Amino acid sequence: AGSFQEAGVIQQAYNLNFPLHVVPASCAQCPAWSAFSVSSPAIVLETVKQAGAGAEDRPEAVVVRLYEAHGSTVTAWLQTSLPVKEAMLCDLLERPAAEGHLPLEQRGLRLSFTPFRVLSVLLVLNR
Repeated sequence: AGSFQEAGVIQQAYNLNFPLHVVPASCAQCPAWSAFSVSSPAIVLETVKQAGAGAEDRPEAVVVRLYEAHGSTVTAWLQTSLPVKEAMLCDLLERPAAEGHLPLEQRGLRLSFTPFRVLSVLLVLNR
């Protein structure tokens, strides 16, 4: 019922095409953990990968690719439990973008999206 945004069509499609797999935990009372979360249902975190050669050969870097899926303009917070030292927007070849560094705030990284925009974020981790 309602629009595709209200019905959660995108999330249901991901659930169908990429189901979660259960992995036995080493203990029954292990705390819940998530490497990343996004504050808006309009934003899809599509890819998390180790940075390639375009990222200035940084083995301690991770690239996160997100996109706006509802056709809206939205500001969202990307949160991570990884030890991020610095963050910057990058292009699809993982080269730092002209916009420069993103401030690391208590709520995470503030990202602004226009309709259907793809953003790639280079995260340099503490070793």
